[in-house]
Amino acid sequence: MMTWEYAPAPESRALANLKPSYRPFVDGEFVDGAGEPLKSVNPATEEILAEVGTAAQSDVDTAVKAARRAYEKVWRPMPGSERAKYLFRIARLIQERSRELAVLETLDNGKPIKESRDSDLPTVAAHFFYHAGWADKLDYAGFGPDPRPLGVAGQIIPWNFPLLMLAWKIAPALATGNTVVLKPAETTPLTALVFAEICRQADLPPGVVNILPGAGDVGELLVGHDGIDKIAFTGSTEVGKLIQRQVAGTPKRLTLELGGKAANIVFDDAPLDQAVEGIVNGIFFNQGHVCCAGSRLLVQESIVDELLDKLRYRISTLRLGDPLDKNTDVGAINSADQLAKIRELTESGEAEGAHRWTSPCPVPDRGFFFAPTVFSDVHQSMRIAREEIFGPVLSVLTFRTPDEAVAKANNTPYGLSAGIWSDKGSRILSIANRLRAGVVWANTFNRFDPAAPFGGYQESGFGREGGRAGLEGYLDV
Repeated sequence: MMTWEYAPAPESRALANLKPSYRPFVDGEFVDGAGEPLKSVNPATEEILAEVGTAAQSDVDTAVKAARRAYEKVWRPMPGSERAKYLFRIARLIQERSRELAVLETLDNGKPIKESRDSDLPTVAAHFFYHAGWADKLDYAGFGPDPRPLGVAGQIIPWNFPLLMLAWKIAPALATGNTVVLKPAETTPLTALVFAEICRQADLPPGVVNILPGAGDVGELLVGHDGIDKIAFTGSTEVGKLIQRQVAGTPKRLTLELGGKAANIVFDDAPLDQAVEGIVNGIFFNQGHVCCAGSRLLVQESIVDELLDKLRYRISTLRLGDPLDKNTDVGAINSADQLAKIRELTESGEAEGAHRWTSPCPVPDRGFFFAPTVFSDVHQSMRIAREEIFGPVLSVLTFRTPDEAVAKANNTPYGLSAGIWSDKGSRILSIANRLRAGVVWANTFNRFDPAAPFGGYQESGFGREGGRAGLEGYLDV
């Protein structure tokens, strides 16, 4: 079958307005952090993008004090309708600067520009617009007659969706009257610091938002600080457990959005071509750097050969390469450490007897790239079926009956998401009610909306982000 050849269509990196250095943002100003500076690296080329100042204990103390002062004197007393104006202004500025932010996100993170541009940035703005609408309506949200903000929120976000995770956390915190000290991921701090510029553009009162780049030690300082009232963390299950231990016995509130090993279940009556597109989106979107990625494909035994033939063909058409090229489907792995983890787990899959198929796409000589890979003949005891790979690697298991599908889907310590593919609505509803997952998609995957709550069970964490339910995590009700 003939396939199209795409000429290069690179986006201009000049749009990112990249600076040689970036600094922490505290009390409305960019300051020299007392921590050891770090280098932000472009994962597609391994070049250094910028030097980033980081925070130390003194900076955390200053930021928390500034957030407390802003909370008590400005932000909490401010009417919700006035807080909403700031959030609306931030949302519009994000839209105005969306092309700049998308290019910077792709440079710093490695994801394809079409994902940054068409998925991440519109959703970032949508979260601020949505939560702005709640700011003056909290009394009518069903949380009682007098829902009150918690105070100062310490927020720690991951590297897979740097700006989107920032929006998921900052927007509801500000809408409910809290102030924020946020730590971006060590490898992707740049768009968070440009967001700080947007806060200044919006004339947000000093101290309402503070951004402290740094490694895990900065996050640990933030979690342990006595001036923090609430911790919101998105990241690995291992770190989430450490945070929960550290917060235990303190009055701090806590929400955790952690790892996942989602099951994507395809029944024999599913629309296969549609399912293939959903499977590809579920695991190869953002190079598989998605906590809710559909990394376990459960296929009814009678259709597994047909589905795998279609799936392998579709994957072979995915274009891997320069993330700034608008034709690229699969970009760069975010870091050398993450690439090493993906390779180690795929090697374990081969060693344990699974059948590996890797896309024949060319892989660049430079940068952190990994070709899309599918394992078939996978058993539940294998590491690739149990552990979160967080990369473009799909494990395929089979089932015969709906009961077996549910048992295999639930055979995991995680519980973040799942997908069901079937032509029967009754089957979808029946299976969805039996799956232990916070989000279940039907005949689609990776669909998000600011009005819809997102979160998990078991080792995928607790609490919800987005929607009315997500507001509750920032309110004393």
